[in-house]
Amino acid sequence: MHKSSFIIAAPTSNSGKTTITLGLLRALKNRGKEVQPFKSGPDYIDPKFHGIACGKTGVNLDLFMMTEQHLKETYLDYIATSEIQCIEGVMGLFDGAKKAERSTAELAKKLNLPIIFVVDAKAVAYSVAPLLYGFKNFDPSLNIVGVIFNRVNTKSHYKFLQEASEDVGIKALGYVPFLEDCKIQSRHLGLSIANLKEYDKKITAIAKQIEKTVHLNQLLDLTTYAETTHTKQKAVPPIAPLTIGVAKDEAFNFSYSQNINALKKIGKVVFFSPIKDEKLPQTDVLYFPGGYPECYVKNLAENKAMLSAIKEYAENEGVIIAECGGMMYLGKNMIDQNGDSYPMANVFSFSSSMKAMKLHLGYRTIHLDEYTFKGHEFHYSEVYGDENIETVGQIFSARNQEVPTKIYKYKNVLASYIHLYFGEANQFKSITNYITDKTLQL
Repeated sequence: MHKSSFIIAAPTSNSGKTTITLGLLRALKNRGKEVQPFKSGPDYIDPKFHGIACGKTGVNLDLFMMTEQHLKETYLDYIATSEIQCIEGVMGLFDGAKKAERSTAELAKKLNLPIIFVVDAKAVAYSVAPLLYGFKNFDPSLNIVGVIFNRVNTKSHYKFLQEASEDVGIKALGYVPFLEDCKIQSRHLGLSIANLKEYDKKITAIAKQIEKTVHLNQLLDLTTYAETTHTKQKAVPPIAPLTIGVAKDEAFNFSYSQNINALKKIGKVVFFSPIKDEKLPQTDVLYFPGGYPECYVKNLAENKAMLSAIKEYAENEGVIIAECGGMMYLGKNMIDQNGDSYPMANVFSFSSSMKAMKLHLGYRTIHLDEYTFKGHEFHYSEVYGDENIETVGQIFSARNQEVPTKIYKYKNVLASYIHLYFGEANQFKSITNYITDKTLQL
């Protein structure tokens, strides 16, 4: 059986990678294909859109947070049960943490993936030729097999682009016109998370357009590879499994699928809702991932029973790991964009605020005594009143520069703005061991 695998890349951000990816995923699903989406980089939101488009949530592939061996094993495990693999790239093709390091281009090389290029051609015609030529020849080891042009409204416009592609030696695979009703809004301020399903109609329309103006069969032919045998390692049941409570609802839903899979390998995962549930499940560890708690701050504040339960759990030496939005929830107050303050769990005495939003972004390496962890920071909120709270560890950027991000510790609670990656063996065990200064039976 022959399969198809490709990575969607672009010269810059906002070229239409997500729009084209979602349309392709839905079009392939409509043809009865088993499609597995992936996302390059530390993105929680695009994988959710992938799930709407084809029924399977995208899996993150990240060259900074994952070792190369773990990344390849993860990829092979998922493609073993799919017919087509579509990997959505991040930013421009060569944009990495340092030059092209850990970029979409490097991911394509590590996994030996052909590249489908997406170019926003709204304001360009034959002049696209030197752009394509430059990307094709800048790194000859890359295999850019085809290009799809975005925001092209006429066949005559596409003809110029097609001629440019032919002269450069990259196959023109079609175009997608500007679709006013199909814009995918900014996905980083909670604007489109509350009701993801509203995008189903948009994705349907994009897919219909792709079937009309993109040569989908040709794309699949150009990205076909012979199936190889890969035996997925069987999970070994833990000797003394833990019960791990994971916060999951509208406010808390930013967690890598690999993180949850890792937790399931070492114990029983129980999901609970800080918005709707009034008590905590019986657990050995609580995990609060990030999300958009600021969009549900009133609901969270009104659930006083849950807030009290979390405070009591922490005071009684319960083990808690909290990331970004989860950390904000454990503070004393959360202040929304209007300046209104709402009481939170008060495990920590600081307050978080969305009043004066400022972007904090980047990969992070965390050193906690003898332990080292990888993660990613992305938030607009700020923390206030944390001067007297214990902080631990040292945090460095992808360029190995120390950053002022804080990791807060209280009893057996560890919280920070950093979204941790613990999808590889023993990483979660190391985190809990650091918190408790003892070995949990994992």
